[in-house]
Amino acid sequence: MSFKIELIKDKVLSDNYFILRNITYDLTRKNGEVIRHKREVYDRGNGATILLYNPRKKNVVLVRQFRVATWVNGNADGRLIETCAGLLDDDEPEACIRKEAIEETGYQVGEVRKVFQLYMSPGGVTEIAHFFIGEYDDNQRQGMGGGIDDEDIEVLEIPFTEALAMITRGEICDGKTVILLQYLQSSGLIN
Repeated sequence: MSFKIELIKDKVLSDNYFILRNITYDLTRKNGEVIRHKREVYDRGNGATILLYNPRKKNVVLVRQFRVATWVNGNADGRLIETCAGLLDDDEPEACIRKEAIEETGYQVGEVRKVFQLYMSPGGVTEIAHFFIGEYDDNQRQGMGGGIDDEDIEVLEIPFTEALAMITRGEICDGKTVILLQYLQSSGLIN
């Protein structure tokens, strides 16, 4: 039996960069009891991310960039080491990661594989993230990367074993990045 949900109120609180909504709804539980919930939901759109890896060199390409939310939450300089990622906007997920890869890392990726799609923070954020992996080679480097417009992105080529050690040391603490690095480790694509 599925839950019955009755929408009581859906009010936009902010439509600045993304949309923050205040939602009140009645949820009828499977025992018939009705519970009223009031929640704020942040709609920032869906995104995609890719881990670039080189099995010959046993390296991965990651990026380091400032994230204001981590800075507000106590990360001293606000910079995170992450997989290349971006919002879909009007693109399909694969088109998005191809565009983001060239903008952020400078690599024009070839064949990619979608490994899954996940809700990253379903308690209050609508975003679905599409996860990809793709091999890269030095001859696919088409530019310096670093992002566009207001981005200031540092491109990092890191030995895969070092990236895994950086998770253990807390130097890589971005969820999507940890998930993709652990996926790559379990896949056996880099031995």
